[in-house]
Amino acid sequence: MKKTYQGSCHCGAVRYEADIDLSKGSYKCNCSICTKGRTWLAIIGPEDFRLHAGELALSDYQFRTKQIHHMFCKHCGVHSFGWGEDGDLGKFYTVRLNCLDDVSTEELVSTPVTYVNGREDDFKTPPAEVRHL
Repeated sequence: MKKTYQGSCHCGAVRYEADIDLSKGSYKCNCSICTKGRTWLAIIGPEDFRLHAGELALSDYQFRTKQIHHMFCKHCGVHSFGWGEDGDLGKFYTVRLNCLDDVSTEELVSTPVTYVNGREDDFKTPPAEVRHL
């Protein structure tokens, strides 16, 4: 069942709400940006994301295929969410679970994780090693 969470960057300049059903799962990827940023995210539709503050504090970073906008606060540097567009999904948001201010430890440990092999652009087969993600 979806629950509304409050999320933010470290300094609080960027604040948002996201409706997420954590029982549907989350993602960890082994691509270069996700590995370096230790990314753990949920993917939600645009109707489930509301930016409340910080639009002018956001900077956008894209790399390689430039399909995902990795948004980060230009004050504290924290990547709290991103967005992209996919032919199958349409527009979507990626919300960093570690940036949800009111998620409980119990909710996090019970959230299923799917590991994806973004390093090799193979999103159907998990990477051989995931313990470092």
